[in-house]
Amino acid sequence: MKLKWQLIAGFILFLALPLQVGAEGRIVVVKISGAINPVVSEFVSSEISAANDAKDNLVVLTMDTPGGLDTSMRVIIKAILESRIPVATFVSPGGSRAASAGTFIAIASHIAAMAPGTNIGAAHPVNMMGGGDKEGAEPSTMEKKVVNDASAYIRSLAEMRGRNASWAELSVRDSLSISAIEAKRLGVIDIVANDLDALLLVLEKRKVTMSPGNEVALQVKGKQIIFHEMNKREQILDLISNPNIAYILMMIGMVGLYFELSNPGLILPGVLGGICIILALYSMQTLPINYAGLLLIILGAIFFIAEINVMSYGLLAVGGVVAILLGSLMLIDSDDPAMQISRAVLYPTFIAFTVVTSGVIYMAAKSRVLKSISGREGMIGSTGVVEAELNPEGSVHLHGETWMAECDEKVLVGETVVVEAMDGLKLTVKKSSDKKAV
Repeated sequence: MKLKWQLIAGFILFLALPLQVGAEGRIVVVKISGAINPVVSEFVSSEISAANDAKDNLVVLTMDTPGGLDTSMRVIIKAILESRIPVATFVSPGGSRAASAGTFIAIASHIAAMAPGTNIGAAHPVNMMGGGDKEGAEPSTMEKKVVNDASAYIRSLAEMRGRNASWAELSVRDSLSISAIEAKRLGVIDIVANDLDALLLVLEKRKVTMSPGNEVALQVKGKQIIFHEMNKREQILDLISNPNIAYILMMIGMVGLYFELSNPGLILPGVLGGICIILALYSMQTLPINYAGLLLIILGAIFFIAEINVMSYGLLAVGGVVAILLGSLMLIDSDDPAMQISRAVLYPTFIAFTVVTSGVIYMAAKSRVLKSISGREGMIGSTGVVEAELNPEGSVHLHGETWMAECDEKVLVGETVVVEAMDGLKLTVKKSSDKKAV
């Protein structure tokens, strides 16, 4: 009888185990810092998937972001919604923010927490095709569709998590932003905690709704905490997605291609320029690019190249400088400083580009007036010394070599002649009054 009751108790305990999420699992802390781009979305979604496969206890996304690409944000949110273990978003440390795409991610998480001194909101979608909203201007039909879609999306996420859906929608439509304390008071987030240890202390035994009718209790006390960051490959790709790096890469790429086009056969500038241009285009997919600015920069580069082949007395070069400067200032269309090119980077890079390309133009123009010293052009007008009497044919010593030559008049050995024409390897010369060969 005793054995029977032990078996029944063991069976009941076995059924109860799934209610304790990852009782023997770990706590995985994933850091999100900077703009939400394809690299970040791949990193975060893969970490959430790996934590699910390992049956970990909890995933904590520590976040400080100004926002980012809508498609990348949705990849992360889909990973959160499909997760079988709780995902907590923690906006920390103090001074951090969850703006724009970060607001969506926080509201979509099973647990939303913030540290004191942080803020959340300003989730109005940025026009990633350039030409964003202008103050006082009537929004276009496409802009209205984008805003309505984002509003409906964030409201549905807030309603699913039992959070303040009205404020969530206003954060999109009116770009509202609030502090951590205010967010807790309005029911936008669940917890305000000073640091990760304080957050885990509050989460112990906390019940989390994974889906309707599926509520689990967290066990985090004494669990192993593992911090995961991007690997070297992901760090490099994330780095080049920075708008400042993207601009520098684009300008270096243009200089490299400019050198290659103006001096065909150098190879190295062309190779480096092509690589930099491709990397710049990769990073620009994560930025709100104004294509009018990009076209101005390309047009400016064309003007510089044309200046080498067309003598415009500097007009094309001046036009290129103006076009590239205006294009650089217009390139990023965003009111968010984190998504813009820093002026401390823009102006020095632009000046360096202008100086280098102007130097190439100057050297190319100077080389036009230099007399050729090689080939057929280098032979015409050269002076040589007669080695075998010309009467009318003979040979002359010229440029350290002996050449067959002919002359209309008789020229004795040792006298000088000037080359008038060249037919294959035979020279046509005339007698020179200069006794010294050049």
